[in-house]
Amino acid sequence: MKSIKVGLLGIGTVGRGTFEVLKRNQEEIARRAGRGIEIIMVADLDVARAREIVGSGVQVVANGQDIIDNPQVDVVVELIGGYGIAKELILKAIAAGKHVVTANKALIAVHGTEIFAAAKQKGVMVSFEAAVAGGIPIIKALREGLTANRIQWIAGIINGTTNFILSEMRDKGLSFEAVLAQAQALGYAEADPTFDIEGIDAAHKATIMASLAYGIDVQFERAYVEGITKLQGQDIRYAEQMGYRLKLLGISKRVKNGIELRVHPCLVPSKCLIANVEGAMNAVMVHADAVGTTLYYGKGAGSEPTASAVIADLVDMARMQSADPSHRVPPLAFQSDQIGDDPILDMSSVVTSYYLRLRVADQAGVLAKVTGLLAQCDISIDAVLQRAASEGESQTDLIILTHNCVEKDMNHAIAEIQKLSSILAPIVRIRKEELS
Repeated sequence: MKSIKVGLLGIGTVGRGTFEVLKRNQEEIARRAGRGIEIIMVADLDVARAREIVGSGVQVVANGQDIIDNPQVDVVVELIGGYGIAKELILKAIAAGKHVVTANKALIAVHGTEIFAAAKQKGVMVSFEAAVAGGIPIIKALREGLTANRIQWIAGIINGTTNFILSEMRDKGLSFEAVLAQAQALGYAEADPTFDIEGIDAAHKATIMASLAYGIDVQFERAYVEGITKLQGQDIRYAEQMGYRLKLLGISKRVKNGIELRVHPCLVPSKCLIANVEGAMNAVMVHADAVGTTLYYGKGAGSEPTASAVIADLVDMARMQSADPSHRVPPLAFQSDQIGDDPILDMSSVVTSYYLRLRVADQAGVLAKVTGLLAQCDISIDAVLQRAASEGESQTDLIILTHNCVEKDMNHAIAEIQKLSSILAPIVRIRKEELS
């Protein structure tokens, strides 16, 4: 059977991994796909470097449009990243009748609806397994493996950089700034780490997973996003004392009045499997009605783990290329005319529980005043930890864990408590998820 001809847009870290894994495992891959998969053309601005990687058997060009214009190319693999030229070339490839594979989570999260509509009109496939959690096949699990289920919630450690930072802060007692510098030196964090540490990268991925889980359009602009830059080592230590670990989670939930979509630091019970995912690893928990809770764990980034996902998409395309478009698996798991309009909830409507750290004057009646204000806002307390003031100190930390409440009620309670003269610093609030 005729082999699938591939054009590669970009041959950086993931592009090189894709080329090398495909070449190394070509026999095994062809046995699975039922035909060969061959990269025949590469576009990269650094033509000399690209030629050094691929050798003499592959055409190398500087302009991605040349790949799109080549009638021999069946599939375009986009590994450029970003919203600009990547989007332009993908839409042009679709218009030219070519299938597309991309690892570009930002593009799918922000412009996926437009891209999928264009692909449906042209009868071509768009696949993006590599866009979420690197080598972990979470997209396929959500789109196909769990298709019999009504998915209720997803919670994922889906950014290795932030997980590495939080792990090092906990294990070594270092500051955020010190561990960030270490992560940059090791290559886990970019020179400009904003997308990672501010939660944006994780929010792109959470947005995609939510769309697959609940059959809604991708709506990154509706996600609540909070990073880890304000976290302090003392909160990590207090969490440990109370049986929790601190993780940056991407969370989506199906609730009565819509869909929650949020990324923020969370206290997670130490006994929970996902709480024990350390370093730069990724993990995703999915809870569904029929199967219960499943966990997907592995490398969320890197050359060959991400290449593994890219090639898995290419194998799927090799198998399905000749199938009638109506018989292919839809990009968002649900048929395009069955995409729902469930609203993404504003964060003020979200229900969760909380960790509060209050710097208080060491005097009688403080706890009673604080708990009284929480009760007025219909917030009940799960646990309290009060550090004894050292000799000569006039202030101490008061730690409170709450039961579930509505975020807007917690916002109001914090504002009222902050007014107390015995509260000596801004209140620290971190959300808590039991994941049960």
